[in-house]
Amino acid sequence: MAGPSHHGLEPGDRPGTALDGRLLARLWPFVRPHAHLLWLGLLCLLLLSACRLAMPWLVKVAIDDYLSVGDLDGYYPLLVAFLLVGILNGVLRRTQHIAMETAGQNALLDLRLAIFRHLQQLQASFFDRTSTGRLVGRVTTDVEALQEMFASGVVTIIGDLIFLFATLAILFALHVKLALISLLVVPFLLIVTLIIRIKVRSAYVSMRAKLSEMNGFLHECISGMGVVQMFNREAATQKEYVAIASGVRDSQLKTVWWETSLSTSVELLSSLTGALILWYGGGLVAENWRTDGIQGGLTLGVLFAFIDYMQKFFHPLNELSLKYTVMQNAMTASRRIFDLLDVEERLPEQTNTVDPGEVVGELRFENVSFGYNPEVPVLKNLSFSVAPGEKVALVGATGAGKTTVLKLLTRLYDPTDGRILLDGVDIREYALRDLRKRIGLVPQDVFLFEGDILENIRLGHPEVSDERAIAAASRLHLDEIVARFPGGWHEPVRERGRNLSAGEKQLLSFARVFAASPRVLVLDEATSNVDSHTEHLLQEAVHDIMEGRTSIAIAHRLSTVRDVDRILLFHKGELVEQGSHADLLAAGGKYAALVALQYGDE
Repeated sequence: MAGPSHHGLEPGDRPGTALDGRLLARLWPFVRPHAHLLWLGLLCLLLLSACRLAMPWLVKVAIDDYLSVGDLDGYYPLLVAFLLVGILNGVLRRTQHIAMETAGQNALLDLRLAIFRHLQQLQASFFDRTSTGRLVGRVTTDVEALQEMFASGVVTIIGDLIFLFATLAILFALHVKLALISLLVVPFLLIVTLIIRIKVRSAYVSMRAKLSEMNGFLHECISGMGVVQMFNREAATQKEYVAIASGVRDSQLKTVWWETSLSTSVELLSSLTGALILWYGGGLVAENWRTDGIQGGLTLGVLFAFIDYMQKFFHPLNELSLKYTVMQNAMTASRRIFDLLDVEERLPEQTNTVDPGEVVGELRFENVSFGYNPEVPVLKNLSFSVAPGEKVALVGATGAGKTTVLKLLTRLYDPTDGRILLDGVDIREYALRDLRKRIGLVPQDVFLFEGDILENIRLGHPEVSDERAIAAASRLHLDEIVARFPGGWHEPVRERGRNLSAGEKQLLSFARVFAASPRVLVLDEATSNVDSHTEHLLQEAVHDIMEGRTSIAIAHRLSTVRDVDRILLFHKGELVEQGSHADLLAAGGKYAALVALQYGDE
């Protein structure tokens, strides 16, 4: 295993602005149903700003109007007012946080569902070339990045901007000259922020790409852990993972370095501003004391208010710089998510589809050509037919196109040329759901989902009752296997059926088809890789399940096809021979050579 091949940036990782109006407009439909909570959060933010602005003013009044003149009678009501404002501040902050988080989580739930629904509608060719780890990252890490935006994003930015302008208005109302002195460092802050935020943007894009790479590698390794261990690849895989994980660490540390540089710059400039206020404002206060207020100097209460307001002024400035990185991260994640949602690789479905009703089961391939890569055809001008109830086997070397026939029949892919007919109707004229409900598939690699045994038997056919599912499974002697489970038919199936053997999973896949009872059956070497006893049960199951149904079976072991009505021999994507087992042996062609190669003198 060579590790992931998807190094570098993805299309969605391209740098962009921290507030992309196009992306925000596309996010709005997910937010709109919960907008009332956002408006509640914004209202709470505005009231919070009012509380934060009121508290320094109350202290200023207390110092200048009461403490400086020794009037404690009016001082105590101000203490009560200060306490009430503090309590209101706490209540508003909690309400705002809950409202914003609730709106954000509900919107992200809708977005997750939309992504998952979209993934289920994409055709198989998309998943053939797309890393599973990256797709999982879209629904997990990228959506989590948007969660931060909702918690401290656009609405809180609006609240911070309103607070900043209100603070400036109060400062200029208190003392124009001192306000101008206090704002001397703001241009330097803006320049530093502009420089650092460009670095932060690049660092976040790189970090997201590294996380996506790590997700893909982990998915590949965990899925293939048995192979890694069997081939003693632990050390080599560990070395590859160390390199990838170190890249993730380095990219994250780089973002931390730039973020801390930004916050440190803000703190430094805030302290410098405090020193300027004390230097210039302190002189004005001293002059006021010397002249007993005649020169119109500065009071101690106003000086305190200036220091407090400027500290509060720099806090949202610092928050805005940090929120810039949050928004940048969220825009990068949004771009990746919508790049995925913009993928339109779906099998086309007609508006006016044909209702197949109860199908008879006549199949016909007419001049069908197909290639997973259009330049490398897998099937070439393939034509054959299967009569209702006929049992047909597909044989041939690996890569001859046998499994591709089944994938085309179930419309995982569409032919490049030609058409496939079911009961004389092009299968593209049926709704995908209707077509697939009428074709029973028994794959070679059985995939089981977490749930209980009955749920896996009823897969895709919720209308099948418990009694019907149990009866179908019992025909395959699954009742003997289930009897050993504490939960019986409701025994939980672990991930990918780890608590069942390969043969038991095959029996369960046959039970699915028995329970659904389709008219058309396709089997992809469904009796391989099992023990002799289970193989005997499966052979009986194959015989029973094919009876009276149009059946196409792929067989790698030729011993499994002797009882079929007709054998189709594929060679390099073409149908080269067809007939019964005896007829093809007598003809002495490629099929006879294949039998001789597989069984020798037998």
